[in-house]
Amino acid sequence: MKRLMLLFSLAIIALASCHPGSHPAETKATVIYKNARIWTGDSSLPEATSMAIRDSIILYVGDNADSLSGEQTEVIDAGGQLIVPGFIDNHTHFLSGGYQLASVNLRNAKSREEFVSILKTYAGSLTDDRWIMGGDWDHEAMGGSLPIKEWVDSVTGTRPLFVSRYDGHMALANSEALKRAGIDKHTKSPAGGEIVRDPKTGEPTGVLKDAAMDLVYAKIPANSAAQLNEMLQRATTHALMNGVTQVHDVGSYGGWTDLETFTRARKNNTLNVRVYSMVPVSSWAKMAAYVKDSGRGDDLLRWGALKGFVDGSLGSTTAWFYQPYLDQPNTRGLLIADTSELSQQILAADSAGLQVAIHAIGDRANDWLLDVFEEAHRRRGNTASRFRIEHAQHLSAAAIGRFAALNVIPSMQPYHAIDDGRWAARRLEDDRLKRTYAFKSLLDAGARLTFGSDWTVGPLTPLEGIYAAVTRQTLDGADPDGWYPEQKITVEQALRCYTVNNAYAGYQENKTGKLKAGMLADFVVLSEDLFNIAPEKIREVKVTRTILNGKLVYENGKPVH
Repeated sequence: MKRLMLLFSLAIIALASCHPGSHPAETKATVIYKNARIWTGDSSLPEATSMAIRDSIILYVGDNADSLSGEQTEVIDAGGQLIVPGFIDNHTHFLSGGYQLASVNLRNAKSREEFVSILKTYAGSLTDDRWIMGGDWDHEAMGGSLPIKEWVDSVTGTRPLFVSRYDGHMALANSEALKRAGIDKHTKSPAGGEIVRDPKTGEPTGVLKDAAMDLVYAKIPANSAAQLNEMLQRATTHALMNGVTQVHDVGSYGGWTDLETFTRARKNNTLNVRVYSMVPVSSWAKMAAYVKDSGRGDDLLRWGALKGFVDGSLGSTTAWFYQPYLDQPNTRGLLIADTSELSQQILAADSAGLQVAIHAIGDRANDWLLDVFEEAHRRRGNTASRFRIEHAQHLSAAAIGRFAALNVIPSMQPYHAIDDGRWAARRLEDDRLKRTYAFKSLLDAGARLTFGSDWTVGPLTPLEGIYAAVTRQTLDGADPDGWYPEQKITVEQALRCYTVNNAYAGYQENKTGKLKAGMLADFVVLSEDLFNIAPEKIREVKVTRTILNGKLVYENGKPVH
């Protein structure tokens, strides 16, 4: 049966790829979009005005799809609106994003008073004994000083609280959470982490960085399957609303729990967004066995990629640099991983045919990782592995050209540039900052740059990401011409980073990322033409329709079931 279906599909594609003329009834389109401006992502036919779809497959893209119209064909006049391939997000924490949509949100707190007030209101609304989590606070927006447990103890009482900074590399615990985790003035900071202490008393302030956060996470009750399912559905609705039809998920709950949740939804036919799921690189052997037994998934849910960490983040002063931080000259950042162990895991995973995606922020972290990837290529005798560096944020001058030379994918998140750009000069001098989020330099050097959000670190809104990459105007409005404007790129380049290049980064370039006959019908309709409006207006553009697998799943503010 599968063989017959495959032959049928190939026949449709072969017929549809020809110039439209007379077609038998079985190759007629189920839906035709006409009178559109279609940016295809296909270099052989960059633009078109019509597109024909049969079920989940694109039959034809060009300027005359009328001959593919039959009695049952729905014809949609796009009214000149811009159609682009469905956005692919290269880096999400998808389930925790779904959790955050229904939890406390501290992202907009601009002072201690607002921080405490938001938590007081949220804590007062709870009727069970759950932990207070989520948060996404930004101490830079509150004057630069880190919050402390004394801020929140009076409004949380005996309810444990553990709320993360928006970058996920440090979190604030109240006294109850510290007590449950057994953390006091005598507790040593673990390798790859820091327990922040009061300089006078030595007592923990409540802020834990990177690996130290695991001391508290170990005490938090696990989510039930029902709770995880709810998170997934909330996250999916949010994604489709923003035109995101596929996510590369780096995990929220250890990777394997996330994959189990996606797999459960796939089996129950409730997975309504494409997912490429990653698990920790430390579990490479388990994933290699899983792939051997279960394959690599299907077009809706896939696996076979591994995520790891070299260092922390700029905001938490834990990114690994050659030189010290300006505002904390006693540190050059943290190594989250044992480099010898991580190197062996990367080499072993690559030898097993698994894709490796590793977080690196600081210039020293990126150089170290490029060296490991180069060693892997040397051992294999080629550069076929599609290694990824997640974030690739601060690069040495020598690193820029190595990405293309080694076929390493810079997996970047442009919204971070207009966020970090508000305060990064406190941490780093000009020489390091000019190679921060070096979009244009990487593209000019031939790197296959990809874009995403790091949701919930950044918003799951590709249009805001495109705006950030094109304008580089910081969120505070202090850089109207762009923060390090020489790194601005064009609208078309940014679109390609969110579609074509992301498909390649997930081994889906023959299925998604382009609007071309034979490809899966994932696309979005936008309220404005991104190519013909002022770049500053891009973030105001709305997604009017999202189509996944040829089906309308979102329209004008509402999900379509």
